[in-house]
Amino acid sequence: MFESAELGHKVSKQEYEREVPKLREALLDAQFELSQRAGFQVILLIGGVDGAGKGETVNLLNDWMDPHHIHTVAFSDPDQQERERPYMWRFWRALPPKGKIGIFFGSWYTEPIVDRVMGHAKTADFDQRLQEIVRFEKMLTDEGALVLKFWFHLSREKQKTRLESLQKNPKTRWRVAETAWDRFKKYDKFKKISEHALRLTSTAEAPWIVVEGMDSNYRNLTVGKTLLAALEEKLKESRLTKPANGFPLLPTIDNRHILGSLDLGLHLAKHEYEKQLDYYQGKLSQLSRHPGFEKRSVIAVFEGPDAAGKGGGIKKITNALDARKYQVIPVAAPTDEELAHPYLWRFWRHMPGHGRFTLFDRSWYGRVLVERVEKFCSEADWMRGYNEINDFEQQLVENGAFLFKFWIAISKEEQLARFEERQKIGFKRFKITEEDWRNREKWNDYETAVCDMVDRTSTDSAPWTLVEGNDKYYARIRILKTLCEKIEKEIS
Repeated sequence: MFESAELGHKVSKQEYEREVPKLREALLDAQFELSQRAGFQVILLIGGVDGAGKGETVNLLNDWMDPHHIHTVAFSDPDQQERERPYMWRFWRALPPKGKIGIFFGSWYTEPIVDRVMGHAKTADFDQRLQEIVRFEKMLTDEGALVLKFWFHLSREKQKTRLESLQKNPKTRWRVAETAWDRFKKYDKFKKISEHALRLTSTAEAPWIVVEGMDSNYRNLTVGKTLLAALEEKLKESRLTKPANGFPLLPTIDNRHILGSLDLGLHLAKHEYEKQLDYYQGKLSQLSRHPGFEKRSVIAVFEGPDAAGKGGGIKKITNALDARKYQVIPVAAPTDEELAHPYLWRFWRHMPGHGRFTLFDRSWYGRVLVERVEKFCSEADWMRGYNEINDFEQQLVENGAFLFKFWIAISKEEQLARFEERQKIGFKRFKITEEDWRNREKWNDYETAVCDMVDRTSTDSAPWTLVEGNDKYYARIRILKTLCEKIEKEIS
């Protein structure tokens, strides 16, 4: 895969000086159009061997274009905050908004490749991580991003020459870290594993561009012209409606479904409720301070129809916790900032560190519920949403999070009674809106979407808990008990 990058590519000084002014002007024009239209973001990954010009290229792009519209991020070893969260968390946070260019110096490929070279990961584990990356990049491009991945290559001999040259010059000596020579000793292994990674992850949506890094004129023109061509082509595209993925999902033929199997008549007497509430809140408080919880976290998702009791269930949890240990994230319509990023970005931002709780009042499941029913996104978007959500949740669980997903079910009649009660009580009127009444008209559509959601996203590692919610006392205890039993089982 690297043969063409070892041919000794060169561009003369005369040709370079002739081409650069035109290229810079065209890049600035394309960048300006991108910033004005703000229809997509550009993500550039800069990787490759030490000494091949990665840093110089990053600086050059910032010099050739307007740096106000470029987000440049250099990734080093993760800090404590980053180590407490899933591996991809810091990359999600760094994604540029639409209309901007993000340059990643180092990326989500660095650690997997280094781990494999150093023997910290087996081939099967390495390949699994690469497949996860492919799915992640597919999600980015499905969301509209332009993803370009540049790999700067040098032959073994040329890398040695380049490192020695940089080290001899006092002005460039700082570029050659001790790790560069350590990695040079493993050149053949790095080359073999990097080639394997590039081959498995170079896709039509996010291809790798291998660039010979010895001659700076050739390197600079190659990167600049490749970026320009890709950017101009993307700008030409009109926003087309994406076709549906496969056939549409339909209700079961006999109209039986998972929500219909719930016994919404389950009831808990008030005195028994108060007794169990005191017990489970005390239990949860103890578990949150248990030494075994120090390197774990809790992420709890609360979904359900309007007036199902999501807020009440959340309050009974937070009442048992130290206020410094939790955050509650109410999810409403996305802001302009959130709309400028891929769909899951706004949820990745709130992932908790060790020893903490994050409770979502509605969540990322809006993609396959409200956005599906209200047609805020295409069928293709919500259909791919199931796999994207499963990947997202798997990363959370693998990082040590306890992930709870509660669907609080109530009957249509019970919802009506609660709506009418809210209208009568002054301090509850704010909870009922015209949109709540309008959503009732699509009760059956939402019911179908919920059943599909449970079928496609209830996994062994992140199962749904369906809570019978007509009786609030019963629902709240069911939620607290589910939390306590799972946490206690895992940390005891």
